[in-house]
Amino acid sequence: MSAPLPAHRAGRRGLLATLLFALAALLAGSLPAAAAPAAAASAAVAPAVADPTGGTSAAAPGTVRPAAGSGTFRNPLNTGPDPFMTYFNGAYYLTTTQGDSIRMWRSPSLATLLTAAPATVWTDADPSRNRNIWAPEFYRFGDRWYLYYTADDGVDDHHRLYVLESDRDDPAGPYHFKAKLAPPNHAQDFAIDPGILQVGGRLYLAYSGINQYQHNGLDIAPLANPYTLSGNAVAVDAAGGCPEVREGPEFLHHGGRTWMTYSTCDTGKPDYQVWMMSLPDGADPLVPANWVQHQGAVFSRADANGVFGPGHHAFFRSPDGTEDWIVYHAKSTGTYTYDNRTTRAQKFTWRADGSPDLGVPLATGATQDLPSGDPGPGAYWINDDGRSSGPGGVAFTGTWNTGTGCAAQCFWGDDHWLDQAGASATFTFTGTRIALLSVRDVGNGYAAISVDGGPEQQVDYYGAIRTGEVVQYISPRLAPGQHTLRIRVTGAHDPNSSASFVSVDRAEVYTD
Repeated sequence: MSAPLPAHRAGRRGLLATLLFALAALLAGSLPAAAAPAAAASAAVAPAVADPTGGTSAAAPGTVRPAAGSGTFRNPLNTGPDPFMTYFNGAYYLTTTQGDSIRMWRSPSLATLLTAAPATVWTDADPSRNRNIWAPEFYRFGDRWYLYYTADDGVDDHHRLYVLESDRDDPAGPYHFKAKLAPPNHAQDFAIDPGILQVGGRLYLAYSGINQYQHNGLDIAPLANPYTLSGNAVAVDAAGGCPEVREGPEFLHHGGRTWMTYSTCDTGKPDYQVWMMSLPDGADPLVPANWVQHQGAVFSRADANGVFGPGHHAFFRSPDGTEDWIVYHAKSTGTYTYDNRTTRAQKFTWRADGSPDLGVPLATGATQDLPSGDPGPGAYWINDDGRSSGPGGVAFTGTWNTGTGCAAQCFWGDDHWLDQAGASATFTFTGTRIALLSVRDVGNGYAAISVDGGPEQQVDYYGAIRTGEVVQYISPRLAPGQHTLRIRVTGAHDPNSSASFVSVDRAEVYTD
């Protein structure tokens, strides 16, 4: 789901929760009440060290693991929600919800998706379906690609399903409009989150729509071909640990069964999560009783890793076809919000009974090995304390606060923050691009960022909800070699902000 649910379907955050969150934010490390003044730092470039997260969460500094090399990456992969991704002909292709269009990111490596330039593959002039375009997914049938999505006319309950067809054998299109997908028994009903099920050589459209179980419930309808429905939709009574929604159905086949995973609960909640059902080989997917419920969530919040609301997801294979991966969106805040959902990926395995073991969502900055067969070149990190997994470091001028109060919301569990106008943090790095990730908060202000002494760009670090490891800035592509990036505290802030703090946490350096 890509926008707030209407009031009759969405939970609401109470005043008490708001006050508790404000208190937590104050104590967490980026506001002055949590500040422990630090002496002005002098220029220092720390030697390369290992990322201590070990692919799980930020650990105490000093925990050493094998050095992170060119074959690693860290999340997020994209700043949008509702991801779908596949690997085809030497590149990853990714879509996320953008709202007014369908955009696609292409990259030869998972490590460089964040800095890839998007291509707009679809816009629509038809006012009945050119608003609130959500959750695009694309599949290859024959030598054409079919891109499924939901859109409306500006009214949420007018969401319907549509499919595009590519003009050639290329996931990035160009595409032309092919059809509206409306099962006869739900022709005028709300429908979102289309996914394609392939069983026994036949195609089926699975989606989230109105049925007797939920306003957003799981429905499956037969397809005569990738763009033509051939019968009514049937409703599947899926469990979910909450009453609100069953959405984003995705499919895997393994161990003699088809596994249907789906997201449950309001996506604004930290408890948005993934549940699962299965279908034995040879069984008809249009007979609801053939679907067997797996009890309990199979992928859910991991508070210790700072991951909340992991849900709307898809699956892809590594470039060499030997590994299975999940791509999903999640948040780095436990607050009820539809904002700050970012795209992440991690490898998963299989249990002895043939079911997928999706594991536990990893911390945003956890270092992971790239998928098998991914050519890299990968990226490396520089922490705010100067430690780095590659050639680089950071130097500060001014009296910066530093501490570990932000815990799992920060890389290595620490960050620097200051509101003193004119103070600066300068990263030295060797590569072609750099991205800055740090805290956005209610008391943050404007930073002025410049590369290699060039013109400054103003970046607003304010956020209505405190969230860690937010992508604040991505540099333009640079010539290979050594560069500097300076973050200057301006002392100014957005009218909505209560102060002018700037947070420094993680820099991600790309070497392609």
